[in-house]
Amino acid sequence: MTRAELIQSVSSQMPEKRWRHTEGVMQSAVVLARRYGADPDKADIAAILHDVAKYWPSDRQEQLLRDKALNDELLLYDKPLWHSEIGAYVAETEYGIEDTEILNAIRYHTSGRVGMTTLEKVICLADYIEPGRDFPGVDHIRRLAETSLEAGLVAGFDSTINLLLARRQVIYPLTVLSRNDLVKQLELEGEL
Repeated sequence: MTRAELIQSVSSQMPEKRWRHTEGVMQSAVVLARRYGADPDKADIAAILHDVAKYWPSDRQEQLLRDKALNDELLLYDKPLWHSEIGAYVAETEYGIEDTEILNAIRYHTSGRVGMTTLEKVICLADYIEPGRDFPGVDHIRRLAETSLEAGLVAGFDSTINLLLARRQVIYPLTVLSRNDLVKQLELEGEL
């Protein structure tokens, strides 16, 4: 499948506003990949596919999580987490993506994980800072992203965690573990 065909297929599965977000993630991911030494082509593909399943019906996502032996622990947490795991599955099974690094960048773009690769960090951070994003603190995250993937992600995860705390919602434990791992990385590098 060509890049143009991939874009056509993915964009047809979401509202125009979400596709504009995806285009922003694509742009930001390539910039971050070049800045921090990830493969820009892989970043582009992962960005195109990162939200492929976001607008699928919840019952369809739930069924896939259960039937395909995917991470069904996600069913215990908020539905917005589900599309990442489903997206990685769809990228592999429907779009023929075999690159584990791309698949994991899609899989962990909402939660992060301990020991994130550079590409995983790039996609996760690009999702936070793409030009169309407008939430309290996004400009601070963008400034941090200019000099550190890890500092930008910690600020992004802090923003998410604080929002969930304010709403009295459950926090997915992997997000907290991811944030803490990044803080440790920054401490080791003397950036904290």
